Amino acid sequence: MEEAVIKFNKVNKVYKLFKNDKRRLLALFSKKIPYKEKKAVNNVSFEIKRGEAVAIFGKNGAGKSTILKMITGVTFPTSGDIEVNGRVSALLELTSGFDPEFTGRENIYLKGRILGIKESEIKRLEPTIVEFAELEEYIDQPVRTYSSGMKARLGFSVNVNIEPEILIVDEALSVGDEEFKRKCIQKINEIIHKENVTLLFVTHVTNVAKEFCTRGIVLKSGTKVFDGDIDSAINEYNKSIK
Repeated sequence: MEEAVIKFNKVNKVYKLFKNDKRRLLALFSKKIPYKEKKAVNNVSFEIKRGEAVAIFGKNGAGKSTILKMITGVTFPTSGDIEVNGRVSALLELTSGFDPEFTGRENIYLKGRILGIKESEIKRLEPTIVEFAELEEYIDQPVRTYSSGMKARLGFSVNVNIEPEILIVDEALSVGDEEFKRKCIQKINEIIHKENVTLLFVTHVTNVAKEFCTRGIVLKSGTKVFDGDIDSAINEYNKSIK
């Protein structure tokens, strides 16, 4: 039986909503500052096993992004337990972690270090990353001179070529032109069909999810309302948005 690489056990995430930034700052020093609570994730439990390809469906505000942020360690649960076992590569904000004054090549090393990869390994992967991003003639120019599409291609290339054990994709396939999009989809397919890579795919586009995933989890207002095979999950999601 395959081991679980992601475990959520009765996870809750509550955000404190303040009237303005001043009140948010004052709340660091006093518990008397009034605020409203927003429960973004409500008592969610699931396990994802090594090598599984799972889609997470839900309308805006369903809790999808919060769950991804907790898996990647960007934010933490208010209560409950989360376990993540393996090198995570997240295609969320593709250009986060880049320094605009550094060249594209320098940013490959910077992003690699942020992801906890040894310098020798980044050096080995560097030619593949540059070639995939199609930035050969621009790779030694400062990233501030890049278009948004060029930055996104570099970010995507770093994340998919670092040989992840867990790959998280959040609507990231809108990178570049149609030809590059096809290349991205082909690359994700390659990754998930070798060496038991686990895929977590968050999308509104059910036909794209079906291309990659065999299982689906449906969220509604922060609560898990369905977890099962991909066809049933798509049916459940379609019912929930009607």
